[in-house]
Amino acid sequence: MIKNFINLISNLLDLCKLKVVSLILLTAVVGMFLAVPAPYFPDWLLVLNASIGIGLASASAAVFNHVVDEKIDIQMSRTDQRPLPQGKVSRFQALTWGVLLGILGLGILQLFVNTLTMILTFISLIGYAVIYTLYLKRATPQNIVIGGAAGAAPPVLGWTAITGGQNIEFALLLFLIVFIWTPPHFWALAIHRVKEYKKVNIPMLPVTHGIAYTKRQILLYTILLVVVTVLPYLTGMSGLIYLISALVLGAIFLWYAINIITRPKDVQIAWKTFTYSINYLMLIFLALLVDHYWLITTL
Repeated sequence: MIKNFINLISNLLDLCKLKVVSLILLTAVVGMFLAVPAPYFPDWLLVLNASIGIGLASASAAVFNHVVDEKIDIQMSRTDQRPLPQGKVSRFQALTWGVLLGILGLGILQLFVNTLTMILTFISLIGYAVIYTLYLKRATPQNIVIGGAAGAAPPVLGWTAITGGQNIEFALLLFLIVFIWTPPHFWALAIHRVKEYKKVNIPMLPVTHGIAYTKRQILLYTILLVVVTVLPYLTGMSGLIYLISALVLGAIFLWYAINIITRPKDVQIAWKTFTYSINYLMLIFLALLVDHYWLITTL
């Protein structure tokens, strides 16, 4: 009995996409710290409550994504080992788990953070779990571009958790970075898995417009991403440490984007680009945080 319970909990946690949630939380927490002028720090209890609330809501969205995609997940080698396709968790259990996580997350944000953050988090949850997963993903090759708004919200959620709507224009710069990052990040994966997306009739860009076209779009979006990541420096939000980091990380991303085009026989280059893009987003947000507090470390 205990073993079965432990296995159930493990499978329910697998539905939460914890690695994705951890990256989401990183961008949200950096938004929290950037919302407070250095050398001051945000209230730690507020950071904790906001992180728990945003994390639970993100996990809830991930669970609903699993439920909606169950039928196509079983047909794709990347996803066929997930708990729902394997029958390790029933649809009812998954739905109950997703609703519970969502209620807990939004409740914590309402009770211990603020109403604005709760509302924006709820909109993001619906945007990803319903609008993107249920409709956009199956309706248009621009699904990633349009649906990327939900995935780009966490830095804004972190910012509003600390300050409400004060100076939110700076949070929107963080939103823009993640928003522009999303298409080249996911299209690299879509190229790597294009046969599987074609098999399940999901209109990802390489399926509808071809791999060559998608590669050019990755390069164009990556160039735009490098430009966008300079904006925090140009607006005075960050300093030289961030600027240098952003340019170096962006140059590496550009190298991958160019190599996707110039090395068509390298079957792993798209996957390598996808994995680098994850590290890129993590490192660029850490660079923002280090830059924000670097004076403290020199005292």
